[in-house]
Amino acid sequence: MDEVETVLKIRCAPVTWPIGSGKRFKGVYHLAQDSVHFFSPQHGGKIQEGVVIRGLGNPELDDILGEQAVELRAEIELVKGASHEFDPEQYLRGGQTPVFFGSAINNFGIRELLDDFVRHAPPPLARATVTRTVAPDEAALTGFVFKIQANMDPKHRDRIAFFRITSGKYVKGMKMHQVRLNRGVQIANAITFMAREREQVDAAYAGDIIGLYNHGTIQIGDTFTEGEELKFSGVPYFAPELFRRVVLRDPLRMKALQKGLDQLSEEGATQIFRPLISNDLILGAVGALQFDVVAYRLKHEYGVECTYDTIDVATARWVDCDDPKKLDEFRRHGETRLALDRAGNLTYLAPTLVNLQLTTERWPQIRFLATREH
Repeated sequence: MDEVETVLKIRCAPVTWPIGSGKRFKGVYHLAQDSVHFFSPQHGGKIQEGVVIRGLGNPELDDILGEQAVELRAEIELVKGASHEFDPEQYLRGGQTPVFFGSAINNFGIRELLDDFVRHAPPPLARATVTRTVAPDEAALTGFVFKIQANMDPKHRDRIAFFRITSGKYVKGMKMHQVRLNRGVQIANAITFMAREREQVDAAYAGDIIGLYNHGTIQIGDTFTEGEELKFSGVPYFAPELFRRVVLRDPLRMKALQKGLDQLSEEGATQIFRPLISNDLILGAVGALQFDVVAYRLKHEYGVECTYDTIDVATARWVDCDDPKKLDEFRRHGETRLALDRAGNLTYLAPTLVNLQLTTERWPQIRFLATREH
């Protein structure tokens, strides 16, 4: 708690406090509710409800805790005097953080945290689109995909698109409009997650996040509505900072390699580029560790082994121009440094930052973008 206050400059307000530690651990005391929640080692993987006793002065505590009841009362008195009282308004302004004690591995203290989170968390906010702002209390369903995860269940090779509902209500089996593809889709098997557990979703509301099974037709940034043509903004791609050429060890596995790279790049941590004049596959990432992660996942999830070669690419910029003729001229003159990303967007792969600056000066009508909207 001291480190949080010192480093992050956020005041800590204990909400639950542990009763003992180690073998003497008995549970937690909820300061705001003036209740003691007892710990049981028998939880069977479920969130513990446990025995609850109301009131710190309740004589039942002495019967159960014995001398620890006296210690607990003295400790709580000290905690109340030395720490901050939880203030929901301060929490919502970012000036204070509640502190909960428990054990994730034993599923103890989780219920108290979740209940208070639901009680005090801010409501869903309005979200901007290209044309208007969507309020969370609107009746019509709207939402967007902000994340895609491949192979969440390796046995089924599934890909899940994480869909944030911004307004309206999702009902199992309802039809939605996928704006980018201008098509209707029926969502009958949306799911929700709690750690590794999955559950079918019958209904979801503004602020909820549900998982949609993705068969390659959903991308990050996709907007779904009940028919309105909307596109949510503020879901960007960032230009990678590191680049490697992917080298396949077994040429017969090229199709599996391309499939794996495309699906993993859907997640957004890496990006794949295909040069216009060669068959190379260039992988871009923000951090060097991502290359190792991709190689590991290709081997264990797609059965493909690969290595990397260095390549003379220092940075990438997406290319755009209002004049189609000028863009076509630039494409002809610069094809040796041009590539297409997974979505087919033209990209300039600069060997040095100086080269990028000179190219930008030589082609003032061309826009070289460090970010692009999904």
